[in-house]
Amino acid sequence: MRSFVCMFDRDLGDAVFNEIRLESFVYSTGAVTIAGGLLATSQPVAAANPHFIRCSARGPDNAGNLEVVWKEAGLGDNQNIDYEASANATAVYACINRGGKYPQATNKESFEGSVSATGTFSSGKNGQINGSLTLMPPESTWDCPPGQQEVLASVSYSNVKIVDMTNDETCEVPGSFSEIYFTSN
Repeated sequence: MRSFVCMFDRDLGDAVFNEIRLESFVYSTGAVTIAGGLLATSQPVAAANPHFIRCSARGPDNAGNLEVVWKEAGLGDNQNIDYEASANATAVYACINRGGKYPQATNKESFEGSVSATGTFSSGKNGQINGSLTLMPPESTWDCPPGQQEVLASVSYSNVKIVDMTNDETCEVPGSFSEIYFTSN
């Protein structure tokens, strides 16, 4: 007769299975009692196995924002998970006149940098999260001349990713995402 005992090893962070071979019914009864005692004092085996099912991005929208969307499973029930979406972004801002035209082709400025958004989501009863975070283009620090208005002329995002900060899991979104809103005359 064979019996198996499962114990949780805190140092290894893994379940350890030990096989106990029993020679007779008398030993079997004693082993079950011992095994029951060991199981009662050991920690439960964690069922969580965090992993991303998918991640993608939508946009940029009319305001230049990029929505990062994902599904992650294996989180355990009712767990709060911290996420960070990030990307490298370039935003070109331009000054246009009241007629919506560029008065000068050189009247634009480019801003580049890393952008990010964070949020905390709950896994609910099924141990999964379907979530989204919105990245915004780098802000302008540029002022247009009097009589002109600043607009976002174009935006692009690359190296987009979502990171489960709680479980140290990452999903990289393939490709780059861009939109042109205004072009010079």
